[in-house]
Amino acid sequence: MNILCVFGRHNYGDPLRGEGYEYSNFLPALRALGHDVHHFESWDRTAQADFAALNTALLERIDALRPDLVFCVLMGYEIWSETLQTLRGAGLPVLNWGTDDSWKYSQFSRFVAPEVSLWATTSHDAFDAARADGLAMFRLSQWAASGTRTREPLASADCEHDVSFIGSAYGNRGRWVERLRERGLPVACFGQGWPSGPVAAERIPELYRSSRISLNFGDSGLQWRGFRPYRSRQIKARVFEVPAAGGCLMTEVADRLDAYYVCGSEIETFTDESDLVERARALLADPARRDAMAWAGYRRTMAEHLYERRFQPLLEECAGTARTVAWPMDRTKFLQAVGGHRSGLALRALRGLMVRPLQWVWGERRGERAARRLLFELSWRLCGAVTYRAAGLPGRLFYRAS
Repeated sequence: MNILCVFGRHNYGDPLRGEGYEYSNFLPALRALGHDVHHFESWDRTAQADFAALNTALLERIDALRPDLVFCVLMGYEIWSETLQTLRGAGLPVLNWGTDDSWKYSQFSRFVAPEVSLWATTSHDAFDAARADGLAMFRLSQWAASGTRTREPLASADCEHDVSFIGSAYGNRGRWVERLRERGLPVACFGQGWPSGPVAAERIPELYRSSRISLNFGDSGLQWRGFRPYRSRQIKARVFEVPAAGGCLMTEVADRLDAYYVCGSEIETFTDESDLVERARALLADPARRDAMAWAGYRRTMAEHLYERRFQPLLEECAGTARTVAWPMDRTKFLQAVGGHRSGLALRALRGLMVRPLQWVWGERRGERAARRLLFELSWRLCGAVTYRAAGLPGRLFYRAS
C-alpha cells in the first residue's frame, strides 16, 4: 500500500527533544512490511501559522500523494474532526494509533474515534469502555518493538552499565533515581531533563543491550469516571524495546503485563522502591540468571512482539474496507470549518484575560501553558467533541505554547 503517516518527526514536535518514537519505529516497521511510506509533520508548530494552515496543508498533501491509507497518531486537537470527516467522506481509510488511552479515552479518544476507520488502543480499559459506548472502530493492540532495532543479548560480564534508565526526567522519576542512588544502586540516566540530555534514537538499543538491568517506570495514568479521577499502571513501549534490544528489563508492575511476558523468567518486575532495590541487587549478584532472563525476553519478543506483527492485521482490515476514493476530495465542509476557525479581536482579548493573571503567578512561559491547560480541561468537559473541531476554543486561542 501507499501509506501517509501523520505524526511528528521529533518528540512533542521539538527537535531539541530528539527524534520521536513513532517516527523512528513505525516508519521502518511499515516499510519492512513492503509498503511505500511517506510522512507528514503534524506536531511541529513552526511550519504553519495556525491549525487552519496545518489542516489545509495536510489535505493538499493527501490530494497530491493519493495514498491508500492514512496512518495517524493523533495527540489532541491538531487535526480537526472536519479534516478526518473529509477523508472519510472521500472513502480514504484512516487508521489511528491511540497513545495513553488509559487516561486519554475519557477526554479525547471517545470524541475523535468516530471520525476514523480504525482506532488501535493499547489500553484494555479503554477498549472495554469503547465497546460499552458503542464505538465499534476500536481494536485492541499493544506497544511493541521495531524489527530493525533488535540485538542479541550481551553477557552480563560484557555490559557497561549496572542499571540504566532511558526516558524524560518528568514526574517523580528524578526522586526515584535519587533515592536509588542513595541506597547504593547506580543508575545511569539518559534523556530529556537528565544531565546527559536527549539520546539519539539509533543509540538507544545499544544502551539497553550494554546495561545489566534496564529500568522502566509504569507511570500512573490519570483517567476520569465522570468527574472522579483514578490512576492505572499502563504498559509502556519500553517494556518491549528493552528485550528486543537484548536488554534485561526490570519494570514496575502494570495492568495485564503477564499477558505478554512471564514475569520472573522473561522480565523482572517490582512494586515499590524497596522491592526494586532488593530485586536489582539479587539480579546483579546472579549474572547467570540475568543472562538467561535477557535471552528469554529477547526470544519472546522476536516471536510475538514486533510492530510488523502488530500492524499487519490492522492494515489488512483497513485494506478490506477501502473503496474507490473520489480525487480530488470534496472540501466544501472543510472550507466552511476554516472560516469558523479564525480568531478575531474578541477571542484575542479573551486569551489575554486568561493568560495574564496566570503569568503574574507563574511567569510568562508557565502561565501561558497553565491557561491553555485550564481552557482545555474546561472545554472537553463542557463542550465535548467540539473541542476537537475547527471551532474548538483551545485550538483557536492556543496554536503555539511558549
